[in-house]
Amino acid sequence: MAEGAPRRPVEPYPGTSTTAPPGSWRRRGFINSITGSTTGPGTLWGASSAGPSTQVRPTSGGSRRDRPARAPGPGPAVSGISHPPRPPAGLMITSAAIYHVLHFFHITIDIRNVCVFLAPLFSSFTTVVTYHLTKELKDAGAGLLAAAMIAVVPGYISRSVAGSYDNEGIAIFCMLLTYYMWIKAVKTGSIYWAAMCALAYFYMVSSWGGYVFLINLIPLHVLVLMLTGRFSHRIYVAYCTVYCLGTILSMQISFVGFQPVLSSEHMAAFGVFGLCQIHAFVDYLRSKLSPQQFETLFRSVISLVGFVLLTVGTVLMLTGKISPWTGRFYSLLDPSYAKNNIPIIASVSEHQPTTWSSYYFDLQLLVFMFPVGLYYCFRNLSDARIFIIMYGVTSMYFSAVMVRLMLVLAPVMCILSGIGVSQVLSTYMKNLDISRPDKKSKKQQDSTYPIKNEVASGMILVMAFFLITYTFHSTWVTSEAYSSPSIVLSARGGDGSRIIFDDFREAYYWLRHNTPEDAKVMSWWDYGYQITAMANRTILVDNNTWNNTHISRVGQAMASTEEKAYEIMRELDVSYVLVIFGGLTGYSSDDINKFLWMVRIGGSTDTGKHIKEHDYYTATGEFRVDREGSPVLLNCLMYKMCYYRFGQVYTEAKRPPGYDRVRNAEIGNKDFELDVLEEAYTTEHWLVRIYKVKDLDNRGLSRT
Repeated sequence: MAEGAPRRPVEPYPGTSTTAPPGSWRRRGFINSITGSTTGPGTLWGASSAGPSTQVRPTSGGSRRDRPARAPGPGPAVSGISHPPRPPAGLMITSAAIYHVLHFFHITIDIRNVCVFLAPLFSSFTTVVTYHLTKELKDAGAGLLAAAMIAVVPGYISRSVAGSYDNEGIAIFCMLLTYYMWIKAVKTGSIYWAAMCALAYFYMVSSWGGYVFLINLIPLHVLVLMLTGRFSHRIYVAYCTVYCLGTILSMQISFVGFQPVLSSEHMAAFGVFGLCQIHAFVDYLRSKLSPQQFETLFRSVISLVGFVLLTVGTVLMLTGKISPWTGRFYSLLDPSYAKNNIPIIASVSEHQPTTWSSYYFDLQLLVFMFPVGLYYCFRNLSDARIFIIMYGVTSMYFSAVMVRLMLVLAPVMCILSGIGVSQVLSTYMKNLDISRPDKKSKKQQDSTYPIKNEVASGMILVMAFFLITYTFHSTWVTSEAYSSPSIVLSARGGDGSRIIFDDFREAYYWLRHNTPEDAKVMSWWDYGYQITAMANRTILVDNNTWNNTHISRVGQAMASTEEKAYEIMRELDVSYVLVIFGGLTGYSSDDINKFLWMVRIGGSTDTGKHIKEHDYYTATGEFRVDREGSPVLLNCLMYKMCYYRFGQVYTEAKRPPGYDRVRNAEIGNKDFELDVLEEAYTTEHWLVRIYKVKDLDNRGLSRT
């Protein structure tokens, strides 16, 4: 800790426990807007109802004025908008509805408890929907197995634990409900089920931006049914109703607006809708004309319609009437696109490609039973099973491109694995001999029968064993990886005892009580929401990442020398700079390990063209922090802020001072002093370091 910097004890935040998960803070202002109360004594500020990405406003009386949670950006956003997009409101509306319904029946419950337990509640609803969806595909036995699997699968529990108050908590339920209604509509051809599917789709759109996957999967299903000769009146009624009603409903949501008719992501649904009309018209002509007349007319009409559609589509794209695909959509189709063109998208950990170990870690047994269920569906094709096959194959591909989409893959893995396990058990249970020995028939006494019986018994026992291990594995993963708040870290000591690292809350508490209310904090965007909600200070960039120019400017400051970084910080009116450093504790997710992304993003705009990634590597192409590291790296602002005074610290026995436990190297630049910054606060384990930006003197020549 810097000399003279007061260290305050870490206390519980007002109205919460010390172990409150960080997700519950993200929408504190929304909680206040429902209850009309403050968050507790001394807590006058909370995130607005649109989430932490918009504004911080007062929630009770007092003389404090409105203060933006994020400083205005220096340039336009990536998408060309001048304001951050509004987040889906389905999550907040659902919470408010549950709160008011419970209070209507005089069940008094705090809105915070509703928010904390909302995701687990909807995960139970997801289990029920999974049962009914799988039952439509096979039978009740497969449905029960699929429901049991999704109830404990780590890939879904990671987003549905208590306190995980995020859109994905209810989005998976909405997605599976929409799929269930779609399959019912396809099977029956009923307008009722199609209308219910459209309503479920509307709920999905209001809850999560990932609805784009859904509105492309359903048209793709209809297109495949056309190509395989399975298109019928049932499909026509179902899709036309879902598309028309669902599109009209989705356009009522503010953040969607006219995107269903203007953006490229929605054009597949519109195109398939047009194909449905053409297909129905062709069927009508076929019934009225002779084969020769129909063949001539069909070729002429198809050629004309194809030419017109191609011409109109090209003109609309060139004139900008139809917006191009977004960067995230391009990165799904071309995994290298984001890294080469929009590094801010590729820098997000959730957007990284999935490793093979992650599949086993989050799915375990499902990885092996998924192909079995897929094989069964191929062997017994139907309109509904074609849909689940397409859902499984597409989600498998997309999850390999982006680890975040493991959440979309997990439900279909459970469904197809449930079908596969059910089929295996059904096949072998038929061969079990459960009759009494004295009543066996002559056929049963054949010498081959005992072997068949033993094989069946063995396979059933093996399957039961794998299901038990799946349960234990899921419980262990949930306990170790998905049950702790990310803001409070823990580790095991040499004697097996648990060590708690509460540095994040310690730093935010210090910021809240030891900095001016109008202070602006510069940090990497990962920590924006936490600083806004827990330190109650204005930040430059946050997790919304809507303004690439602003984030690039912060990256340029971090990657530049002190003098150049000072110019940027004065331009942005920065008061304090916060960095995360894990060299003392071995915390690998620190800013040094993220630094190359700061370099890439900083150099992705015109103002940062001088920043080149290769300048931060050694001559042999290595990223090193020791004496052999690049001089550009060893003298940049990020390096100096992380390693300031670290050269005087012994981290391990028999190691020199300044030994970085993450990079496993002795730092190369130890003896330096900061010119434009002064150390304001360093937490107990050096995880968070806060620096104050020095002011210019009255002549503007030097810092004081």
